[in-house]
Amino acid sequence: MPPAKSSAPSRGAAWFAQRGWSPFPFQEEVWKAVGRGESGLLHATTGSGKTYAVWLAALNHFASTKPLTAKGEPSKRKQVAAPLTVLWLTPMRALAADTLRALEIPVADLDIDWTLGLRTGDTGSAERARQTRRQPSSLVTTPESLSLMLSREDSREVFSHLRMVVVDEWHELLGNKRGTQVQLALARLRHWNPGLIVWGLSATLGNLPHAQEVLLSGHPGRLVQGKLTKDLRVDTLLPTQGVERFPWAGHLGLRMVPLVAAEIEQSATTLVFTNTRAQAEIWYQALLEARPEWAGLIALHHGSLDRDVREWVEVGLKEGKLKAVICTSSLDLGVDFLPVERVLQIGSPKNVARLLQRAGRSGHAPGRPSRVTLVPTQTLELVEAAGAQKAVSARKIESRAAPPKPLDVLVQHLVTIALGGGYRPDELVQEVRSAWAYRALTDEEWFWALAFVRHGGHSLTAYPDYRRVEPDEHGVWRVPDRQLARRHRMSIGTIVSEAALRVQFWSKGGGGGTLGSVEEGFIARLKPGDTFLFAGRILELVRVENMTVYVRRATVKKAAIPRWSGMRLPLSDELAEAVIHELTEADQDRFGSPEMRLAKPLLEIQKQWSALPTRQRLLAEVMKSREGWHLFLYPFAGRHAHLGLASLMAWRLGQQRPLSFSIAVNDYGFELLSPTAVDWPNQLNAELFSTETLLTDVLASLNASELAQRRFREIARISGLIFTGYPGAQKSTRQLQASSSLFFQVFQQYDPENLLLTQAEQEVLRQELDVNRLEQALQQMQRLELNLQVITRPTPFNFPLLVERYRESMSSEKLADRIARMVQDLESAAGPGNYVPQVGAEALTTLNAGESDLPSRNRKRPPRPQKNGLPTRKKQSTT
Repeated sequence: MPPAKSSAPSRGAAWFAQRGWSPFPFQEEVWKAVGRGESGLLHATTGSGKTYAVWLAALNHFASTKPLTAKGEPSKRKQVAAPLTVLWLTPMRALAADTLRALEIPVADLDIDWTLGLRTGDTGSAERARQTRRQPSSLVTTPESLSLMLSREDSREVFSHLRMVVVDEWHELLGNKRGTQVQLALARLRHWNPGLIVWGLSATLGNLPHAQEVLLSGHPGRLVQGKLTKDLRVDTLLPTQGVERFPWAGHLGLRMVPLVAAEIEQSATTLVFTNTRAQAEIWYQALLEARPEWAGLIALHHGSLDRDVREWVEVGLKEGKLKAVICTSSLDLGVDFLPVERVLQIGSPKNVARLLQRAGRSGHAPGRPSRVTLVPTQTLELVEAAGAQKAVSARKIESRAAPPKPLDVLVQHLVTIALGGGYRPDELVQEVRSAWAYRALTDEEWFWALAFVRHGGHSLTAYPDYRRVEPDEHGVWRVPDRQLARRHRMSIGTIVSEAALRVQFWSKGGGGGTLGSVEEGFIARLKPGDTFLFAGRILELVRVENMTVYVRRATVKKAAIPRWSGMRLPLSDELAEAVIHELTEADQDRFGSPEMRLAKPLLEIQKQWSALPTRQRLLAEVMKSREGWHLFLYPFAGRHAHLGLASLMAWRLGQQRPLSFSIAVNDYGFELLSPTAVDWPNQLNAELFSTETLLTDVLASLNASELAQRRFREIARISGLIFTGYPGAQKSTRQLQASSSLFFQVFQQYDPENLLLTQAEQEVLRQELDVNRLEQALQQMQRLELNLQVITRPTPFNFPLLVERYRESMSSEKLADRIARMVQDLESAAGPGNYVPQVGAEALTTLNAGESDLPSRNRKRPPRPQKNGLPTRKKQSTT
């Protein structure tokens, strides 16, 4: 379908003129680039008009207006809409629906003869059937739904007229396997349509050349940056009652509820972001208790709520009917809510890009200011808030790297393409290697992948379920069995999580309303009659049946809080560097910002009893207590790297003489505790911080087999080794874990060269331990001057590490009492201060809810000891 050249240069400008707008230079640049058939990456401020820059470019050059009659009126003659011409990929379902609404406006205003459609996991069967009969001219979809379309026998015909693909929020896909899935899909579409134009959209990304290279996979293209002056304000909601001098991990910040409510009162519509769904549930309930008159005016939004509930909230935001919405990352991305005036971030965002992304949800239009207010939940987050503001001003945004060569995604793709018309391996390999992630795919790896989908590799040859693809009489590889085809289509996708159970109101006659979903692991701990907080309600468990949790409203006020699986948010390099800068200034008695002045009492006690970490000095604290000999070290490398560092150092020390260590980690540092004496001044040397033999030592220091087995569960699901079950008959989490563990053990024993085992080990190093950052931290520790402080009592910096370790072995009530006693003793030793925290109800609520960044059951812990002397879950043996 050739471009419509006659009115191409003026259509986008004409639509802007209709609305009284003038296009920005970057928008005109994109229009011209698409007109020349160029691909590229558009990086511009949130709310500056990226969507219309690319969409109007597509309409300019691929669409045509409806014909006119002789009188100049639109013809009433029925027209045949254009075939599928533009594909728009989004990472989230909510974003897909909102994007479709935005794209429909200029199509209607310009009277363009195009149809638009939406296809996600929420799309009904009737709509999918209509799209099968006749595809829309432009389709908004997700990576998983695109893969499903590629598995259709007629997929090549469906995409034969495709001219342009737009990948929205590319930074959200770039660094994970969903992004790899997009790369493979684009390789297939380019193979069918060599002149395909591909554009990516991004707002918060530090490594733009890498992002462009991955998206375009070596094809020529341009980088367009929309450098607009955006009024972005980042400030902090400072507590008025003083702050703790001895903070502890896991705060929810409920003391700040009155101040947050007052801030919400001042704006028409506010988004209140939290870092977890559990925290969102608690804050929603707390705000309702503080302001009962807001019932119906504030709402809750997170990914586990029912789709109808989420859509109701999104419509209410768009129409300005809601005063506030307490939400999670479910509203992070580019959903356009113009009425939103303020954004509040409960706790540290841990990441500059995330903070900017959330700030952009307010003032989401060109020329409108955006404002985000940080709400610290404990004193050390005041320092992070001060650092975050300076990092934002300097635009120090985190980079994201694409994962290299994930073979589980490749295996899934091979079965998908076999369903979508089949392939010849010698032809498909070149297509696969055209995707950035597989540019270095070796012949050995390719033949292994082919063997794996054909008969399951060396160890599964005897099982028919793993003969998923076979060559026919013409040499074309296809899926030979209809049941295997159905199972694969139901398993397409690379987002995996714990099995979820639907939450539904109990009704004797059936038909009770659906609220959303909770994970099986949480419900398994409850019995009928127990209560839990969900969807802003306190619910009583009635029964669990057929993957459904039946509930009724409860009248009690105390309830358990669901814990959803996920990853703990680590402190990024950029934000850690900003925090270290603030501490260096404080070490020189410079407290320039209001946040740092408020944190001054804590920092002064830290300086008096020990010292502050700075750009020049690595702080190490050693202490003797009734528990043993403690080492506290503060590399500021993030919790993932700190787990690796602590295990590595414990193992290296244990090579010199038998020692056992307990380990605790957080974003600032880690603790090593030994029940026997350790000469820390002599042990903290260059040899202990060496990067030589790092990889070997890290694998030896950790129970790498246990960690790899956990990673293998995801790999087994993506690669199709295990099937999660049919709708209404999904397998339990325990069944899936048992199946993946069995495969892991079989491969280890009978197929040790299986490349999925290698991938699991690599993902442990790259994701679980962040080995690259670990190596950088060791190099930094070698360069810094060691500041060794011998202390006699816990300091403000190591107090959270002590609490982290106590959490592993104490109940919530006992831990709350222990914290209260410790804080009281330390406050007495510190002398008069500006605030003595009340550790009570909030402590119990926090401990029941788990960490503010991740449920406690998912925290990384040193593994359990084995007979071979590998690490322990609570105590690390280095014997």
